[in-house]
Amino acid sequence: MSLIDTNIRLSNARDISLKPIESTCLVDTGATYLCITREIAMQLKLEELQKRDVKLANGQIIEVPYVGPIKLEFEDRSCFVGAMVMGDTVLLGAIPMEDMDLVVHPKLLKLSVYPERPNIAGGLAI
Repeated sequence: MSLIDTNIRLSNARDISLKPIESTCLVDTGATYLCITREIAMQLKLEELQKRDVKLANGQIIEVPYVGPIKLEFEDRSCFVGAMVMGDTVLLGAIPMEDMDLVVHPKLLKLSVYPERPNIAGGLAI
């Protein structure tokens, strides 16, 4: 599968006086969390909640700041998440995608809302 980029909006869930940030992000169904750059964390004045260990694709484990809370928006969907601060691009992982009920269309190379629930996000609670 090729790389899929999409546009999202990030904001500080505690301080709504700060303007949201529009960002292009890499969609990665193999990643778990939202990852943001240090610059975005600073612009949104996000509080470091703790340190977390992250295993990279090469097997290396590094310790990174975990910040939040973040309001994440894609099209008409939103969720509240924490984020790992690392790298030079925003990465959208599986947990926020599941929370907003989003799917990846491999053939179309795009992210979209789950087609059977276009108006309200759904999920499993079993």
